[in-house]
Amino acid sequence: MNKAVEIKDKLTKRLLLYILLCSAFVSVCSTLVQLYSFFQDDITLLEQRFENIEKSYIPSIASSLWDFNKPLVAQQIQGIVDLPDIGFVRVENDFDYQEQFGNADIDAEKFVEFPIDFDGKSVGKLQVYADYQDIYQRLWQQAGFILTSEFIKIFIIAFFIIIIVDKLITRHLFQITRYAQQLASHNLDDELTLSNRPDTKDELDYLVNAINSMRVKLQDEIIKLEDAENALLALNGELEVKVHDRTAKLEESNLQLQSSLDNLTLAQDQLVQSEKMASLGQLVAGVAHEVNTPLGICVTSITALKERVDDLQKAVDSQELTKSYLNDTLSLLVEYEQIIERSLNKSVELIRSFKSVAVEQHTDPEMNINLHQHVYDVVNTVKTLFKHKQYHIKIEVDEAFTLMTYPSAWNQILTNFLMNSHVHGFEDRRDGEMSIVFSQSNGYLTLLYRDNGKGIAEGFQKRIFDPFVTTKRGQGGSGLGLNIVFNLVNAKLGGTIKSVETEQGVCFKVKVPIAQAKAKAKILMANG
Repeated sequence: MNKAVEIKDKLTKRLLLYILLCSAFVSVCSTLVQLYSFFQDDITLLEQRFENIEKSYIPSIASSLWDFNKPLVAQQIQGIVDLPDIGFVRVENDFDYQEQFGNADIDAEKFVEFPIDFDGKSVGKLQVYADYQDIYQRLWQQAGFILTSEFIKIFIIAFFIIIIVDKLITRHLFQITRYAQQLASHNLDDELTLSNRPDTKDELDYLVNAINSMRVKLQDEIIKLEDAENALLALNGELEVKVHDRTAKLEESNLQLQSSLDNLTLAQDQLVQSEKMASLGQLVAGVAHEVNTPLGICVTSITALKERVDDLQKAVDSQELTKSYLNDTLSLLVEYEQIIERSLNKSVELIRSFKSVAVEQHTDPEMNINLHQHVYDVVNTVKTLFKHKQYHIKIEVDEAFTLMTYPSAWNQILTNFLMNSHVHGFEDRRDGEMSIVFSQSNGYLTLLYRDNGKGIAEGFQKRIFDPFVTTKRGQGGSGLGLNIVFNLVNAKLGGTIKSVETEQGVCFKVKVPIAQAKAKAKILMANG
């Protein structure tokens, strides 16, 4: 049997259900309208019956009551009760005569009382009671007949509609579905066609044409994709060759770059070491020059002292020594002795400071130092490089503060700060102010270095810590001074350094942790 007739597919079921529901709704509405029309017709007929009673039965009943013909009155009332929808009738006159027929307990839907007159005289009254039970019964019978006939028509129409839908639509949809399910890349040449189609095109034909058009486009796209895939495979092969060649060249370039980087690193290390040695050489020259002055005074004083001693010895040998001469000679010898002592002490102090700085400049041991003494040693040593300048150096350091740190790092940091101020900040100036302030809080040691020189040019502000950045290019400047400071602060001391904005000159802030250094110092003191 046909699938549509068996009603197995969901679309047919839904279509049948919708047809039945819509038809049932229309049938019920139509039935209600018809029943309402029948009800109104029956009510109209009932009204006409009451009019007929008044016109046909009242005159005869009036004549019978005037003649006191009771049997005839009863017969006439019985005739009214036998009328459709009349349930109860009562006749009364003024002489207590009463006659009634029908159901006295009727639930009257309509009641009418007619006066009975004979020759202009009232002889009684007629009461007629009617209900709608017969009307309702007729309406139920009519409703059953109408609904039955409507539903029979609905099922017959639905049956034929299902057959027609299956013939015109459903079977073609199944054919399109099977074609779509079987469609694949290997059978794109097979065209979709529907059998038993009329010459006039409809929506199914448009759908078939769209599917065939999609099939052709899909076939073209697959061909394009295959061509693109083949081209991509060929391109991948070429790319692999190019990648291999370029990888080899890149590896070679990397080796060259690594070699260049190693050479640059070695050159930078050598330049940094040269910078340190140049700084140390300047310190040596400055200290040597400073030491020569007191030593020369000592030599001159000793020579004069020797001459006075020789003169005194001659005076003693020639027995020409007098008390006044002896006193004068002794006073002069004491003066020479004081001059020699002061000069030697000054030389010893210079040599001690220089030794502390110079030895730590070449070694990198972590030592427990008195920061106050260490800073003064560095400053006294560096001051020999600008003894002809009238600089005022302000130092604020806690005299009792000690810490475990790298003295050589602080030597280089302070030396580079002071030399930068001398060479760059106070260029073409004989006076200037420098400030070295150390403070500690929350486990950190902070150095705030300032000068009131000409400051740093705006174009160099962001690059002052980069290597080889200098304003003295071609004039002996290497551009490594602040880069060395930056590396020492970050890598060796584990701290930070930054340039702080100031109205005049420069200001550098160095912040390094000291909690760990203090702990190391306590351990060394306990072991010592």
